[in-house]
Amino acid sequence: MRIRDIAAKLPFVSEQVLGLRLAAMQTGRLVTRTDTRHGAPYRLSALGESLTHVHRALADWSRIYLAPDATAEAERVEDAVRRLRPRHSTALIQVLADGGPIRFGHIAEGIGRADAFTRQRLLRLQADGLVTRTGPQHGAPYMLTDAGQELGPVYATVEHWSAPLSTRWASSPPVPVATAQRTHSGILLGSDGARTAAALRRSAAVPSALFSDASQPQPQVPTAVTTQSAPGRGR
Repeated sequence: MRIRDIAAKLPFVSEQVLGLRLAAMQTGRLVTRTDTRHGAPYRLSALGESLTHVHRALADWSRIYLAPDATAEAERVEDAVRRLRPRHSTALIQVLADGGPIRFGHIAEGIGRADAFTRQRLLRLQADGLVTRTGPQHGAPYMLTDAGQELGPVYATVEHWSAPLSTRWASSPPVPVATAQRTHSGILLGSDGARTAAALRRSAAVPSALFSDASQPQPQVPTAVTTQSAPGRGR
C-alpha cells in the first residue's frame, strides 16, 4: 500500500506522521518497499508479519485481565504496550514474580534503582492494574495482581519473537511458547527495542512463577484493600 492508501484507512493520523512511522518501521525491518522508486508501496516484511503472534498474545491478555469489552484488537495491543513499556517495569514485575509478596525496600534493591524511581514505577504499575499491596498499612508488601501474574505467556511470546534472526526463520514463523529462557539476573535495560528481550534473558536456573507453564496464584487481596493501597517505604 502507498502512504495515501494507508492514510485513507487511518484518517486520525496525518500522512506526515505515517511517513515517519513507516520509515522507522523500515529501518527496523518490519516493512519493506516493493522497489526503490519514489512513492513505491510498502508491505510487511516476514519479520513484520511474524508480529501477529505477539499482537494476539497482548490483545488476549488485555481482553481477559484488563478490559473485557468490545475494544478493537489494535487498541488492546497499544494499551498493553503502554502498560509494559516504561523503563524497568519488566524488571520490577520479575522481582515480584520471583519473590512476592515483597516489601518496598527489597523491590528497590532487586531492580537496583533509587527509592524515588521505584516508588514512581510502583505507582504506575498499580494504576495500570498490574501490582497491588497485601494491606492498607504502612510498609505492607507488594504483589502482582492476577493480570500481572498472567504476563508469563505474553513475555514468552515476545521472547520467542525476538530470538536471533539466524534461528527465527529457519523454518516457519514462531508460535507462542509457554516458557522463556533467562540468562542473567541483573537487568540493565538499554534501547526501547531491546528492553523486554533483555529483561527476559535471565538464568533458567532461577525459578520464576511468571515464566512457568502454569500460573502460580498469589494470595488473594480484598478489593477494599487494593483500592486503598499506595507505595511506601518498608522492610
